[in-house]
Amino acid sequence: MNYTDNAKTLFKMYKQLGEKSIDQLTDEQLNWQANDDTNSVATIVKHLWGNMLSRWTDFKNTDGEKEWRKRDAEFEQHAASREEIMKQWEEGWGCLFQALDTVSEEDLGQIIFIRNDGLTILEAINRQIAHYSYHVGQIVYASKLHSKNNWESLSIPRNKSQDYNSGKFANEKAIRNFTDDLIDKK
Repeated sequence: MNYTDNAKTLFKMYKQLGEKSIDQLTDEQLNWQANDDTNSVATIVKHLWGNMLSRWTDFKNTDGEKEWRKRDAEFEQHAASREEIMKQWEEGWGCLFQALDTVSEEDLGQIIFIRNDGLTILEAINRQIAHYSYHVGQIVYASKLHSKNNWESLSIPRNKSQDYNSGKFANEKAIRNFTDDLIDKK
């Protein structure tokens, strides 16, 4: 597996963690915000969408902070429907994956720009893995808070580590990606 394939695997894992968390929320909970300084899940998705479209549209030739992006508007709270939220979610991730499909291993050292700061494509991918996982973590946490005792675990359920490890160690040693058990193969 090359670097770009590995990065796509990580992005797919975070996308699915977000989706499985969003699925556990009611429409009302998607728009809930704890206070004026926090973002609802709908707002986080809108921000991810704006960031992904800006960063990954024509990313090899144009600055990743596009003139048409209205970043501050991404954080304005408004009631969004589940359909609107999921449309933005899919459009943003689709833009990312389409862009990554154009990256070869030889491209990873190419310099691109975000807000006039030059970085390699490899650094840009790492930057976005960190950024998107941060926000998906917020979505997971918000979903978990809302679910109270009805949370459907997205990884190893509480007090089930020994069972999980027993299953893993029952397998022969092999080269696998840790996400193999986490990502739905679509």
